Amino acid sequence: MWQPLLSPSPELVAEAKAAEDAKAWGAFKRKFKAEMNEPAPSQMLDLLAALSHQTSLALGCYCEEEAHCHRSVLRELLEARGAKVV
Repeated sequence: MWQPLLSPSPELVAEAKAAEDAKAWGAFKRKFKAEMNEPAPSQMLDLLAALSHQTSLALGCYCEEEAHCHRSVLRELLEARGAKVV
C-alpha cells in the first residue's frame, strides 16, 4: 500500500536525485527528517514501529541503492522508534 505520508515532498525528491556528495545528501536527510517530524507522518511512523512487533512490513521504492534513498532515512526513523527491523 502506498503511503504518501512517508514520501518526501516533490522538492525534496528533486534534491535527493541531485545530491552528488555527502554534504548534499546530508542536507536532504535533515530536511526529510524535518518533514517526517510533522504530526501526521510522525504518527504513521509510530504506528508502523508498533506494528513491526506483530507483523511483517516492507518499505519499497524505485531507487536502486538504499543508502541513497529516502527509505534508508525511514529505516533510521523507525529504528529510533523501536521498530523491529531486519
